[in-house]
Amino acid sequence: MDRKKCCDKMMGGGATDGYEVARIAKAPGGCSLCEDFAKKNEAKPVAVMCCEGACLRGEVARRAANIICHELAKDKTVRICLGGAFTKDTGQRGLVRNSGRLIALEGCGVNCSSRMMQGVIEGLTPELIIADRLYEFDRQLFGVDEATSEEIGAWARTVAVKIAATL
Repeated sequence: MDRKKCCDKMMGGGATDGYEVARIAKAPGGCSLCEDFAKKNEAKPVAVMCCEGACLRGEVARRAANIICHELAKDKTVRICLGGAFTKDTGQRGLVRNSGRLIALEGCGVNCSSRMMQGVIEGLTPELIIADRLYEFDRQLFGVDEATSEEIGAWARTVAVKIAATL
């Protein structure tokens, strides 16, 4: 195979295998605070990874995950730092890999957090929860600035309460 075809295939151009290819530079160091957090929370039975999207749906999911993990079910759940888990194989990824129950709280059906983590942990099968199916809102809205912070908070709490009830 010539160099251009090989590179196109590796970088997704013309690829037919259904995968994106990403090259992520290795982190030059770690974060002892993050590692301490992972160690402190490794015995919790439920890990929650979440969409971190900047759209309205992602913001609702992000806030809902925080309400679940830091308020409603803080003794049972650990909130995953998606960026840390995706970009380096340290404590956060270990929490994802080793949890008894892994919830992927997605803002919408694009399922970014679960797809990202499936790219770095082969065979990962999180429990998918699509947040925007759990609350009523104007589905034409996209931006975080298209709803008030109070509305976003109320939607997030609705999602969090529904999920916490399953824990």
